[in-house]
Amino acid sequence: MLNVVADTNVYISAFNFGGPPLEILILAIRREIALFVSPSILKEIEGVLLRRFGWPAEQAREVLGTIREFTRSMDPKEKIDALKEDESDNRILECAVEAKVHVIITGDKHVQALGTFRGIAIMSPREFLDAYSAGVFSAL
Repeated sequence: MLNVVADTNVYISAFNFGGPPLEILILAIRREIALFVSPSILKEIEGVLLRRFGWPAEQAREVLGTIREFTRSMDPKEKIDALKEDESDNRILECAVEAKVHVIITGDKHVQALGTFRGIAIMSPREFLDAYSAGVFSAL
């Protein structure tokens, strides 16, 4: 199975706007991909929904519960400090390394600029869906 980590912005976009980020979550719900998350990623999702998008606390908690249903939780042991522009982006890398994923999916330009991280491909949601549809990951 293809193992992936989605950046916080993928979840935020999926729940607020739909589009390719929602398609990625649907792949995880259908168990077509294994989507990994960590407590720090969940905490960031909740914070962004509450502060930036003004979601009611109860609705944000419900979304976190839903996310937990179709993701696999990891508790990263290694502290990574590869991204200086936004230190919280390192939590995505930490989860990806701990889970030994194949792909990090992100809309964040700082993370995308890495191209790869320790052999893990980094793709935008659209790039990921195009590669997935083309069967690029079928050997996994």
